[in-house]
Amino acid sequence: MHQNTFEITDDLLASKGQRLLHHFIDLVPQYAFLYGLSYGFFYLGEFTGNYTLNDFWNGMSELEDFFVSYLFMFVYYFFMEKYTFKTLGKFATNTIVVSTDGNKPTTKQLVKRSLSRWIPFDALSFLGVNGKGWHDSIADCYVVKADKFNEKKNSLLELEQIGLIGEDV
Repeated sequence: MHQNTFEITDDLLASKGQRLLHHFIDLVPQYAFLYGLSYGFFYLGEFTGNYTLNDFWNGMSELEDFFVSYLFMFVYYFFMEKYTFKTLGKFATNTIVVSTDGNKPTTKQLVKRSLSRWIPFDALSFLGVNGKGWHDSIADCYVVKADKFNEKKNSLLELEQIGLIGEDV
């Protein structure tokens, strides 16, 4: 049985404009969550008369604030891409994350991808020549246009099925 290999071609890749749009759209839930916590802790203090959480939150050092922000960023990207292969930005542009072989990314790849986002200037690294961000390269992943990707992958699977039928004869 000969199995065709799936290749991610340039026509499947998300454009640089789509990637930039992903970045800005994905900032919205991150900021909303962190600001929501801040306001939530304040109003919880107003309601209960206990401002302990509010004081802790507002009294964090820059290092603690950095850690909390990056921890949430990791959680956001990891869980969104683990369970949907998309983030809110990718939902808006109908793109998905795939492994370089065209399969679903592994948990290990998604951990690498999410941690790689902590690299300074990673968010703009996809603006380079190949349109692939550092978090893509490090994790061996691509961001592709979902419709075109699925169409190409389904065509390849159909060809493989035809090949299997021909071998049985």
